[in-house]
Amino acid sequence: MKEYKYKINGMKFTVAVGDIVDNEATVEVNGVPYKVELEKKKATAIKPVLSQSGYTNHGAPAPTTSKPAPKPVIKGNAEAIKSPLPGTIMSIDVKVGDKIKSGDKVGVLEAMKMENDIRSTKEGTVTSILVSVGDAILEGTDIMIIE
Repeated sequence: MKEYKYKINGMKFTVAVGDIVDNEATVEVNGVPYKVELEKKKATAIKPVLSQSGYTNHGAPAPTTSKPAPKPVIKGNAEAIKSPLPGTIMSIDVKVGDKIKSGDKVGVLEAMKMENDIRSTKEGTVTSILVSVGDAILEGTDIMIIE
């Protein structure tokens, strides 16, 4: 049995959640037992997708895969800004040619349902952006090149 402590509008509650069988849970609030009926998730209908071949796919859409890290040619004093976590690129806040300083926010990465600012590790000029908004990337993927 898991126990949680809550404070709602100044009132303290101790909630213990017991076994969940089918869609019914045993819950105890401040020592008073309750049988709680859980809502069942509604099944979402999958829309058919027409492919270029004319075949209608009635199954689930194919899962998206992470983009392999591109291998840019880094020359001179150029440095790549790398992804700190696996996730999805939510925004790119700079463009090629922008001058940036160390610590400047250059984009946003969504990882584990949290938005994380991507910050520059070097002062210089953005010479190349290697990802696009919506790309799923792995930890260590080069995001952009700063020279």
